[in-house]
Amino acid sequence: MQGIIDALISFSNWLWGIPMLVILVGGSIFLTIRLGFVQFRHFPFAMKQTFGKMFSKSENGEGTVTAFQAATAALASAIGASNIVGVPVAIAFGGPGAVFWMWIVALIGAGAKFTEIVLGIKYRELNEEGDYVGGPMYYLRKGIKGSLGKVLGFMFSFFLMIEIAPSIATQTVSVVQSASTINIPNWVTGIVLVIIVGIVVFGGIKRIGKVTEKLVPFMALLYIIGALVIIIVNITELPGAIASIFKNAFTPAAATGGFAGATIAQAMRWGTARGVYSNESGMGTAPIAHSTAVTDHPVRQAMWGLFENVVDTLIVCTATALVVIVTGLYKTVPADQAGTIPSLAFQSLLGPGLGGAIVTISITLFVLSTIIVIVFYGEKQAEYLFGTKFSKVMRIVYLASIFMGAYGGLEFLYQFLDLLLGIVIIPNMLGLLLLSGEVKELKDEFFSNPKYYNNVKH
Repeated sequence: MQGIIDALISFSNWLWGIPMLVILVGGSIFLTIRLGFVQFRHFPFAMKQTFGKMFSKSENGEGTVTAFQAATAALASAIGASNIVGVPVAIAFGGPGAVFWMWIVALIGAGAKFTEIVLGIKYRELNEEGDYVGGPMYYLRKGIKGSLGKVLGFMFSFFLMIEIAPSIATQTVSVVQSASTINIPNWVTGIVLVIIVGIVVFGGIKRIGKVTEKLVPFMALLYIIGALVIIIVNITELPGAIASIFKNAFTPAAATGGFAGATIAQAMRWGTARGVYSNESGMGTAPIAHSTAVTDHPVRQAMWGLFENVVDTLIVCTATALVVIVTGLYKTVPADQAGTIPSLAFQSLLGPGLGGAIVTISITLFVLSTIIVIVFYGEKQAEYLFGTKFSKVMRIVYLASIFMGAYGGLEFLYQFLDLLLGIVIIPNMLGLLLLSGEVKELKDEFFSNPKYYNNVKH
């Protein structure tokens, strides 16, 4: 049995090397080119439609929740504990140059995010409860004719439904570990999380949307303000930090202190992997949330996908990266403990009490929002496969996963998380490539019609 487990782990490690980067990054480059570099050409319009209308209540079209609520739900899944602990790990192993490649992946990956949201809206349906549902399982089955589409839709949905349980457990561990540092017992943390998540998810996507539209901006601002304080205190180091990001993206980072140095290949590997994990472009999860949104055209909602990549990677992850680099802690803290750097940085400036509290609260809020949304994602897979009644059963399973994570259960599944996620991503990316022609048509239709895009010359 152990031999089989070891073989699966080895395969997973191989899959998440060059193959997955080719699938995700290479596929995103293809989509970006085919869509005419939409995320760059129409970036000002996208920001006007998103940042400029975050609190607008007037929306045209059909849907279950507002466009902003759908976007914050998707963001809640993307902005997790890994934004705090994953970025310093990337820098510890890939050097400051990893941040540059993280940015590149966010910008290129926006092509995949745009594509999957457009398809999510185009192929969404009304369920038995009168709510809009959509995502890769729907556009794969309906958009790709014959048995191939059905098989790909089933693969995505089934393996994502399974992957959600250990994913929830691993997210819970982050909160439990943080809470234990201030002497909160694991069982207390587990019960509190179950109660809060249960109250929200039992209210359905409308309640989830109402919670995330308030929670996500608050938690992001709290963390960003704290990070800015540290950066400002170390402002003399900022020019050098920014210079090192660009320099070490193309030249090896020299060893210094406890930092072992990093090659260009290491910077690319860790930066691209961090970027992919960070904003979830091409993973197929974002369109599940966006498919519920009120919108008059699929392309308009896809603008929120570009907004997500900006907030998640270009703002939140960059804030963490600059804290790591300006403080120089990545040079002194051992690589295997790099995840503690943000906490150490905050504590060194604000003291163990306040500094530790900011990081602990941030991680807790990030994880809480993530769990709330991925429970919803898991439910939608169960609903697609087996109907709305079974989805309620899976809701209970997912809440139980929180408690098991708090007590250290499901460890045996942790090692299969990446493998399961890979099996989820492959059918989605294949679908995006096969259906990209439909997305191009919808994009051209949107930007050529003054009804939707008022910059068109009459």
